[in-house]
Amino acid sequence: MLWTDVSYHDMEEIGKMQSIPDLESALCSVLEVHLPEPKRGVLLEMHVQTVLFCRECNFKKEQTSALLSILKSIHEVNVETPLNNIEQCFKYCKDLLLCHSVRHPPFSINLFSTEEVGCILKYINNSYLRHYKLYKYIFTPQVKLDLSLTYSGTPDQYEPTMEESSAPGLNSELKALIEKEVRQQMVLVTGQLDQRMKDIAEQHNNALDSPLPKHKAKK
Repeated sequence: MLWTDVSYHDMEEIGKMQSIPDLESALCSVLEVHLPEPKRGVLLEMHVQTVLFCRECNFKKEQTSALLSILKSIHEVNVETPLNNIEQCFKYCKDLLLCHSVRHPPFSINLFSTEEVGCILKYINNSYLRHYKLYKYIFTPQVKLDLSLTYSGTPDQYEPTMEESSAPGLNSELKALIEKEVRQQMVLVTGQLDQRMKDIAEQHNNALDSPLPKHKAKK
């Protein structure tokens, strides 16, 4: 990810920007953030906070450039689908950090130390992954289920029999019962999905406490 989205010259220009508005303007131009609000504001806030974090950690230009691209890539993986892919995002995040913390050309470089990787992982979790659902809600189309029921064997128009005439509203009551049962099943499935997402989020938070695997550089 080194110099992928932000060149050395771009980093020099970004480094000159001290105020938040100037920093937003520079990042908007460099990263080509041409989105309507509120997407534009949310994305720029993500990039600005990343730069401020890098400054706080005294990262070099190449480290800041790489981290901006890493966050950008994680965000793109997140919003490529409206479905839950938190596990994929977290794994992708760890893979990218490993690729930039182990010297193994041409597959990886040791751009960040082990201590720096730990700080970065904590930052990405607190600033992005912890708000994973919010980013997905803002940047992905919302999927809505349009449920309609059809009843086989029931013609659109028919002459009621004597029994049907003596029991008006029988078919409508039957349809209402079926629709009620379907709604209850939908509520049950929705609850199961919500619980699954909570379980995944808990697993994700537990995984953050585990250190990244150590790799020895090959000579």
